[in-house]
Amino acid sequence: MVAPPSDTVGGGDENEEVQIVVGGGVEGRVAFLDPDRPRELVAEVADRDVAETIRELEATRHPRWVWSDTRRWYPGLLEAGVRVDRCHDLRLGAAILDRSTTTADARSTGRFERPSWLAIGPAEAGGSAEPPPAASVHTTLFDLTDFASMPSALGIPAAVPGAVRAPDAATPAATLDPASAVAEELSRQLALVDASNAPTALRLLLAAESAGALIGAELHAAGLPWDRSVHEALLEVELGARPAPGRKPSRMEALASEVRAALDAPSVNLDSQADVLRALRRAGVQVDSTAKWELREHDHPAIEPLLAYKKLARLMSANGWAWLDEWIVDGRFRPDYVPGGTATGRWATSGGGALQLPKLVRGAVVADPGWTLVVADAAQLEPRVLAGLAGDTAMAAASRGRDFYRGLVDAGVVATREEAKYAILGAMYGATTGESGRLVPRLARAFPRAMALVDRAASDGERGLSVTTLLGRSSPPPSAEWRAVQARASDPEATAADERRARSSARDWGRFTRNFVVQGSAAEWSLCWMAALRGRLHVIAAEHDAPTPASRSGQVFERSPHLVYFLHDEIIVHTPRDMADAVAEAVREAAASAGRLLFGDFPVEFPLDLAIVESYELAEA
Repeated sequence: MVAPPSDTVGGGDENEEVQIVVGGGVEGRVAFLDPDRPRELVAEVADRDVAETIRELEATRHPRWVWSDTRRWYPGLLEAGVRVDRCHDLRLGAAILDRSTTTADARSTGRFERPSWLAIGPAEAGGSAEPPPAASVHTTLFDLTDFASMPSALGIPAAVPGAVRAPDAATPAATLDPASAVAEELSRQLALVDASNAPTALRLLLAAESAGALIGAELHAAGLPWDRSVHEALLEVELGARPAPGRKPSRMEALASEVRAALDAPSVNLDSQADVLRALRRAGVQVDSTAKWELREHDHPAIEPLLAYKKLARLMSANGWAWLDEWIVDGRFRPDYVPGGTATGRWATSGGGALQLPKLVRGAVVADPGWTLVVADAAQLEPRVLAGLAGDTAMAAASRGRDFYRGLVDAGVVATREEAKYAILGAMYGATTGESGRLVPRLARAFPRAMALVDRAASDGERGLSVTTLLGRSSPPPSAEWRAVQARASDPEATAADERRARSSARDWGRFTRNFVVQGSAAEWSLCWMAALRGRLHVIAAEHDAPTPASRSGQVFERSPHLVYFLHDEIIVHTPRDMADAVAEAVREAAASAGRLLFGDFPVEFPLDLAIVESYELAEA
């Protein structure tokens, strides 16, 4: 295990001595105060003067801004051309601290009750959630560079989705939480961190989470460059010309006719799974679903056109002309990102499908004239994080280099790269049958520390316990229904069916908690990566001058390289061409620093697949 750093935080770069709380003041004005001297106002201004006041204080005092919700404050500031360097988001902080196992002892004293005015979303509240079905298993509060290293395993810590809709950017001062109440909540959260079992880790997590909140707002403000004409051309190639309202595109109509003829079902509605299943069964194709893998097990002339229709239907509904009309405005795609929107800390979106952009439409993501895209994703991030979490030196050695799966083959753990993929998948999700289940024991022999960690997380989950990520985010408890199922199995009159159901639901929840430790800790690595990169991009912008502004990115980003896309372990930076090499190096340096920050000197690598391209689709070439 890597030794944890000192609990001491602060220093000149972190600027901890300068904090400014923002909240409601008297007579509907906005108040700015120093939480250490709450009776002495830094300023109190009308709504219209907030942005300029923050601009001036950011430049002169470089504070850590403390507010209830970044989504309420930052979008309006960005629209006014104001960028802030660091903040403490109290909503996100409370979501972490009020559920973490590292604060459980402190909270049990009753001294740290969250105020009722601080509303948090369903995923953050730690509410009950059910795991996915087994079939689907398949700058900051503190400057991040101030932390030398982190313990490699602070617990046994993955993902219950549940997004919350971002509130309106412009919030009248009269509706704001009083600045004094905001200051009190800051004091509560910092005291809870100090009283926890892992204060340094929690400070870093709050830093990274708050940085993520700033980045999420900035991604929306700058937008992802999108060429509508390219997208429309792609749709015409795949679907045919844009149809009249209420009609299907010509290629879908042709495929539908082919399916109906093959099934001898002229009126079947191909958009209704129930209708399609009935028609298939009448034609002698006995299937339980219209899933691609199940349909491909049957030899019938309707299968291929049906699969082709389904593919085009997905494109039409998810990224067709209606999507273009709604989401692409002035050459930009601006989805609403929800940082911390799932139980593991992975992000969600509240519209637009930004986390599910199919490869087919990525050709429409095109840099502005004079600009280019730096696209990077962390190669096989989660198994590398697992190696660091467990302190498994053998697994870390196998993961060196860009292709971790090839490393498993070279280490003699499995025979082929495909087997390596199945084995890792089985390890992450607790497979016991099939190809993955057959290969998992090989991983257990080769990497006993890593496998013991996820096995322990699964065991804890099966018993209804919470598990915790590297930095301190904890899983939600299982639902009341889950606990009732377990209780019924312990009843003296329980039937064999009750016992089977309890074992099955316990295993399902164990698969969820097994994955939580890895996926949640990987999300923390990604936050640290982006937070470090955000600061580096700001420095690059200060050292260069963009000859051609990207005016559609807004005044904060029109001359600066800026993040425009994030998907779990992948980022895109939109940058002037003459800064691209410096940006690419910054992306690599930020990834390396995130690894050191979380795992210290432990020898686990986080290599990137990186490309400098004009279009997102070219990064795949």
